[in-house]
Amino acid sequence: MKKAAIYGQSYAISSEKEIKTLLHVLNKNNIEFYIENDFYTLLRENKVLDNTYNSFSSFQDLDSTFDIMFTIGGDGTFLRSVTHIRNLDIPILGINTGRLGFLAIVAKDMIEESIELVIKGDYSIQERTLISVKTTPKTTDFSELNFALNEVTIAKKNTTSMIGVKTYLNEEYLTNYWSDGLIIATPTGSTGYSLSCNGPVILPDSKNLVITPIAPHNLNARPMVISDETKIALEVNSREKDYLISLDSRITTVPKNTKIFIEKTNFTIKSILPKNQSFLKTLRSKLLWGEDIRNKTNL
Repeated sequence: MKKAAIYGQSYAISSEKEIKTLLHVLNKNNIEFYIENDFYTLLRENKVLDNTYNSFSSFQDLDSTFDIMFTIGGDGTFLRSVTHIRNLDIPILGINTGRLGFLAIVAKDMIEESIELVIKGDYSIQERTLISVKTTPKTTDFSELNFALNEVTIAKKNTTSMIGVKTYLNEEYLTNYWSDGLIIATPTGSTGYSLSCNGPVILPDSKNLVITPIAPHNLNARPMVISDETKIALEVNSREKDYLISLDSRITTVPKNTKIFIEKTNFTIKSILPKNQSFLKTLRSKLLWGEDIRNKTNL
């Protein structure tokens, strides 16, 4: 590792120690790094930085010379960093100063150890599938950011009434979900909004997507796992004149006659997994699966 980018969404005084630890390890190992401009400004204003450093502002400022991107925050920060990475194949390592942390997996007390492992090459890469959205008529709100790492969500707006979401898989009609909305989640997103709507957990390297209805009135409607090669088309029936589409944390309003087409993108996001971490370990920790007292003797 010779060159790194650092992305943070917000600054909290409680994260000062972790930020300084990251910069210390990078400086100690003579690694050149660039800090995202808005985050850099916040760090300067809060007098966290002892020196001046290089910064970057957007996707256009990054290229293949960067070996890694560090995110400092929670999973939301990790997700937003993807809009800077896009198809550049720069691996991401998330440092968790937020809450749950399925993507930002490096705990506060393991920053130095984890980065040293990455520097020594003691890590693996998880390739994470993204999904893209096209609409008819075309919406310009997402423009080139028409992809999601976690999920695409269709949701009702300004109404207590349900919406109907007619769903087609590879041009064949599946069903009309009468519900508050519909989630199309990647394996990465299976531990997010989809999970809270009773969707299954899917391992990151699974070649699947999951369709999860939100509070469905079709009482026999269940989350459905499909191949990530499936092309999905959606049509919405609503009493209101429009509805919502969200791509991870980005959201827009579209007219109810808008048709949606979802498929896997032709690029992936690479997340770094240091040798002291594993996805199953994260599941046990974050979902408290190990809290059953009967498991204590087996750990």
